[in-house]
Amino acid sequence: MLSRTAENLYWLARYIERAENIARLLDVTLRMASLPQEKDTGDSEWRSAIIASGCEESFFATRERATPETVLYYLTCDRDNPSSIISCMSTARNNARMVRTALSISMWEAINSTWIEMNTLCQADFTPERVGRFLDWVKERSLLFGGTVASTLLRSDAFWFCRLGMSIERADNTSRILDVKYNILLPAYETVGGTMDYYQWASVLRSVSALRAYHWVYRDRVKPWLVAELLILKPEMPRSLAYCISDVSRQLESLAGAYGTRGECHRLAGQMDARLRYSTIEQIFALGLHEFLTGIVEDTRMLGDEITRQYLT
Repeated sequence: MLSRTAENLYWLARYIERAENIARLLDVTLRMASLPQEKDTGDSEWRSAIIASGCEESFFATRERATPETVLYYLTCDRDNPSSIISCMSTARNNARMVRTALSISMWEAINSTWIEMNTLCQADFTPERVGRFLDWVKERSLLFGGTVASTLLRSDAFWFCRLGMSIERADNTSRILDVKYNILLPAYETVGGTMDYYQWASVLRSVSALRAYHWVYRDRVKPWLVAELLILKPEMPRSLAYCISDVSRQLESLAGAYGTRGECHRLAGQMDARLRYSTIEQIFALGLHEFLTGIVEDTRMLGDEITRQYLT
């Protein structure tokens, strides 16, 4: 496969996954913002959404505060923001258009029909009162695309590059959401284990569709250390760091077998996979959850860079 084709497939999958992640993040932020808040909490919920999305620097370069209106506009439909949902979907469709012959018919129809429907939306669809319907639609379209990849694409290099993009984007998103929770979301006046703390941890689980999975695995009330364990170390959880990095390693092994070469990306992926496979939540908390997650975010960035050097240039 040409490196240009591989790059388009990789980023097609990443941008679709990023759009879904932003939709999930905003959906949870809307839920949390609707809860009773102390008058001195300010814009912490909406500011946390900007930070978790990785758009803090660009957002505050032109805005002083994170309000519901400014955050929703910036993360849903601002075409000047390459990580807004509209920008992600548009970029994904452009990537798909350039490699139509590498896609199944169902994959192309899923992304193209999404783009067509997206262009019928008006500004009112992104207001706080109506944006919930749009966010649900984005999640549905992303799941539709993921389903077509899983059920219609040959298990060859096209499939492996799509899976690489999806899994790396998910790992980065899960790391950022957990890190933001520990360092930003919990108000200073609220004690750990309090009512607000419970709802915020439940919101983290909802943002990755893991609330029911949590209760199925632990059969216990929501506890911060168990949430962290589920989303970091449980390979049964499809959005956990352990699962995502393991999936990246599997796809890279498939590519190594097909192309007969290995590179630094294979070593990094194996190293991260082993670290997550054999760590315990006690060890992670002893090290410091923030430090651990920051390291994962940086390692994921480096892994993405090495994948680009090995296969996409």
